[in-house]
Amino acid sequence: MEAGTPPATGVDVLIAEDSRMQARILQKRLSDAGHTVRWAENGQAALELARERRPDIIISDIEMPVATGYDFCKAVKTDPALRSVPFILLSTLSDPIDIIRGLDAGADNYVTKPYEPDYLLGRMQALLATPLGGDDDASAAMLEVTLAGQKFRVKAGRQQVLNLLVSTFENAVAKNQELVVANQELSVARDSLQKSNEELTVLNAEISRYNAQMVRDLEAAAKVQRSLLPPDDVSLPALGVAWRYVPCHSLAGDFLNIFSLDPERVGLFVVDVSGHGVPSSLMAVTVGRFLTPKISDSSILVRQGLDGQVVVATPAEVATHLNQLFQADEFSGLYFTMLYGVLHLPTGRLDYVSGGHPALVRVPATGGPPEFHGAEGFPIAFVPEIEYEQKSLQLAPGDRIYLYSDGVPEAMDKDQEPYGDEQMAACIEGGRNIPLDASVARLLTAVETWCQPAGPLDDVSILGVEWKP
Repeated sequence: MEAGTPPATGVDVLIAEDSRMQARILQKRLSDAGHTVRWAENGQAALELARERRPDIIISDIEMPVATGYDFCKAVKTDPALRSVPFILLSTLSDPIDIIRGLDAGADNYVTKPYEPDYLLGRMQALLATPLGGDDDASAAMLEVTLAGQKFRVKAGRQQVLNLLVSTFENAVAKNQELVVANQELSVARDSLQKSNEELTVLNAEISRYNAQMVRDLEAAAKVQRSLLPPDDVSLPALGVAWRYVPCHSLAGDFLNIFSLDPERVGLFVVDVSGHGVPSSLMAVTVGRFLTPKISDSSILVRQGLDGQVVVATPAEVATHLNQLFQADEFSGLYFTMLYGVLHLPTGRLDYVSGGHPALVRVPATGGPPEFHGAEGFPIAFVPEIEYEQKSLQLAPGDRIYLYSDGVPEAMDKDQEPYGDEQMAACIEGGRNIPLDASVARLLTAVETWCQPAGPLDDVSILGVEWKP
């Protein structure tokens, strides 16, 4: 490829991103653009993939466990076989020193979060059109930079400095344009606020009335959301059931439930709508209207058969039907993850489906460590016209299963370290010999303790079930 000519076909892209959801979204955008994409959840794993097969370009988040984006970048740029691979760091650029750290690590470009997919693709094309070579490494010189009263010494080549300069300048221009628009809006707002004290008094009185009405509406909405949850004294034949639900705001995007579908089958699910606040809550209530075990025009779980008997939809049918009903473009870009299962009480067979949701955990009654059972699938309302894969799990008497939202493993401590699957599994393992309700409460307490002092920043939902035929 000659310099200045963008790639005519897709290239091999390596992504380092610890958020499974963000990685999946980025992976889809790049695949739609014709690129081959590999993904690792931290810098160390990404470095191993890069050494297995040299990528054409690397896109890496900065804050990751095990090895940060800076660590990963420095390892790539000091590897003779990889140093010429263009490296893009995804950053919030909350601190100007981030640029110096990226320069020192050898980054070729910054893309500021949040970003438009087309902008990222444009940055990739620009880097691939000006490939790095050994001459840039030979021209690298030790630079002394003073920033915020601190002196830094970094080694950087001409092309790297130019690439970073261009990306930083483009980010600054974009932010400046946003400030210009904001200033124009502020100017208009200032002119419109030239009102008399009497008018302001009237407006304040109206605002107070509106606020009071909003509080009442939010309280009513919260009551509607609570109706999507199981009763506190939920009781089902052949099952022990325990659950905990802690929204991070008054209105949440999470909800869960468990109920009888017919005399032999029980339905159970956890749903997690993207985002927070009123829009996510409204979507959660809308989704809940379709996940009802009562035969109605809206329910997609059960229907009346020709012989008058109840027909129970399979989990795969439910997920596919929901994906047809909800598309992100129709709900302001919202989507949701879901794990839905149907448990056959006489045999203990659990059929389940996952729409981009964390794996369920099984704790065998006969001993052995907790097992993670997941199923591949895009979030609901994310990709149109797809069918979902259904899986089955055979339970033994006394086995427990745990369903949960990502607010459990992705809960962050004060150092932004996630609670993680390993600690969650260890906590569940430690509670296998205590009552199910105490085990679920133990897991919630562990998550809340991990998040001190700020507490969980996402909704937390946990549903525990024990099969007792």
